[in-house]
Amino acid sequence: MRITFLGTGTSQGIPVIGCSCVVCQSTDKRDKRLRVSVLVETADKTIVIDSGPDFRYQMLRAGVKDLDAILYTHEHKDHIAGLDDIRPFNYILKKRIDIYATERVEEALKREFQYIFSEVKYHGLPQINLHIINTESFNIGNTKIVPIEVMHYKLPILGYRIGDFTYITDAKTISDESLEKMKGTKVLVLNALQKENHISHLTFDEAIEMAEKIGAETTYFTHISHNLGLHAEVEKELPPNIKLAFDGLTFELD
Repeated sequence: MRITFLGTGTSQGIPVIGCSCVVCQSTDKRDKRLRVSVLVETADKTIVIDSGPDFRYQMLRAGVKDLDAILYTHEHKDHIAGLDDIRPFNYILKKRIDIYATERVEEALKREFQYIFSEVKYHGLPQINLHIINTESFNIGNTKIVPIEVMHYKLPILGYRIGDFTYITDAKTISDESLEKMKGTKVLVLNALQKENHISHLTFDEAIEMAEKIGAETTYFTHISHNLGLHAEVEKELPPNIKLAFDGLTFELD
C-alpha cells in the first residue's frame, strides 16, 4: 500500500498572496500546505480521503492517473468542495467514481451539488455511485475499510483504518471504543492544528498525548495551521516516532 499526502493544511494554513507571516514567507516547501487530503493506493484500488477546494490541483500535482473512490470524513467545505473535479476521471477512465459518506454528509452533498443528483441529466455531469456508510466495516475491491467515529467538537465525523494505516482528521476527542479500533495500527495520521487551545481540533500537545496513547509505530500530524509554526522548527519539539506530514510526502506500508 502506498500513501501520499495530497494536502496537510487547513483553510487557515494555506499560502496567502501578500501575507507577511513567517510561514507564508518560508522558502521551505514543507510549509506550503494545501487543504487536508490523502491518497491511498492499494493493490487493486486508488482511494482518496476527502476532496477539498484544492482537489484538482492536488491530483495534478501528484500525477494521479486513476481514481476508484472517495471517502468523506465530514461535510465541511474544506473537505467536500472539490467533488465536481472528478469529471476528468469520469471522462478519461470512462467510469463512475464510488463515493462513501454518512447520511448526514449525503444530505450536504445533495445540497451543495444539487445538479449531480438532479433527475434532469446532461452531458458532462460528474458521474458517481453514492454509498451510504456508518461505523460498520466495508470493502472497496479487496480492501477492507474500517470507519472510526471521532468528535469534531459536538459533530461526529469519521476517520478510517485501512490495514495498518489509520487516518484521523478534525478530531477533538476520541472515545475508548474508537481507540480500540486503532489498536495495533503501524502508521497513524492525526490532526494537530495549533499550540493554542481550540474548541473543535486537537492542539499540538493534545495530539502528542493522543498519539502516545494510541501507540502507533509512526505518527504523522496533519491539518496544520500557520499558527503551529515552521515545519523545521516544530519538528524539533516532537518525540522520535512522531513527525509533521507535508504535502507530497509518500511512503509504502506492507
